[in-house]
Amino acid sequence: MTFLRSLSRRLKRRLVVIAGLLTLGYLLLPNIVVTVFSFNDPKGRFNYEWQRFSTDAWTDPCGVAGLCGSLSLSLQLAAWATLGATVLGTMTAFALVRYRFRARGAVNSLIFLPMAMPEVVMAASLLTLFLNLGAELGFRTILIAHVVFCLSFVVTAVKARVMSMDPRLEQAAQDLYAGPLQTFLRVTLPIAAPGIAAGALLAFALSFDDFIITNFTAGSTVTFPMFVWGSAQRGTPVQINVVGTAVFLVAVLCVLAAMVMGNRRNRRRAS
Repeated sequence: MTFLRSLSRRLKRRLVVIAGLLTLGYLLLPNIVVTVFSFNDPKGRFNYEWQRFSTDAWTDPCGVAGLCGSLSLSLQLAAWATLGATVLGTMTAFALVRYRFRARGAVNSLIFLPMAMPEVVMAASLLTLFLNLGAELGFRTILIAHVVFCLSFVVTAVKARVMSMDPRLEQAAQDLYAGPLQTFLRVTLPIAAPGIAAGALLAFALSFDDFIITNFTAGSTVTFPMFVWGSAQRGTPVQINVVGTAVFLVAVLCVLAAMVMGNRRNRRRAS
């Protein structure tokens, strides 16, 4: 009984940690499965059952026709969409926080519509717009659709950061004879940088991973998510798991690098 009581006390003390670890394991389980099956050597076309260990797919990740081309296209789209959404979203966030104008409340409400609206509705609306304008579906229409979709997420992230900024810092810079541009570059932008970076990373991930909006506005263009969906109809090559594992590892390395840089900055400030 004493042992059970002590065990229950320890579990209660570490209940939050245990729940967090279980949640993290649940979230990472699909990534673990993808990583494991990237070393599989299936007998048939479908990579759904484990057969034997093999590194052939890792030595030739572009062995499947069209895979690396679609991956390169998705990376280009994500990069340009991130740039466009970050620039427009940052300016919009500053305008909504710093300025007062008549349609400010309406704009604030409209910004959240792409986040609340189902993607299939937004995709159908964008397709209707492009067809009415006579635009040729392809890279440009996908890019415009991705910028529109990611814009609200960037505005939300940057707006939260700008609202928490202390305006007295900018006033202090102006008292020290700093011009508007110098104040923005030396004071405002560095403080808002974490929110801008968060919005940019979110926009990149959303654009790279999007399928529904892309499928409506792509025409004959094939991005990596569309390639994965099309391959699943005929068979799932192991190289798809290889690319997914590589993308996951790159994301983890970026997060770890950001954590290390943040810890170093905190240590420098403390010292």
